[in-house]
Amino acid sequence: MDVKTAFLNGDLEEEIYMLQPEGWIIPRQKNKVCKLKKSLYDLKQAPKQWYKKFDQVVLSDGFSLDSVDKCVYTKSINNEYVIISLYVDNMLVFGTSMNVVDSTKHFLASKFDMKDWVKLM
Repeated sequence: MDVKTAFLNGDLEEEIYMLQPEGWIIPRQKNKVCKLKKSLYDLKQAPKQWYKKFDQVVLSDGFSLDSVDKCVYTKSINNEYVIISLYVDNMLVFGTSMNVVDSTKHFLASKFDMKDWVKLM
């Protein structure tokens, strides 16, 4: 699965201001700046904030963070297991049954705008 515009999901922890984007400058207010409410792709904080957001979401759903690999999450549901392996904005979801895989994919899609590559094939 792929998270569309993943870095835009991150919440900022500090105040960040930027110059008005070229082509969007307000006449007679050229010296004003924009205060960001959400993360942008070119921010150096964007990858960290995206990971923090993803981490909070999956941990709140009962997943456990792997002690060795901080991008692997596991969950046990009625003696069935599901694993999420995250790589930037892409993830591999696999488990002991299609039921736990599908429910996990449904949960993730309810929290983030996702592209399911398996359904597209």
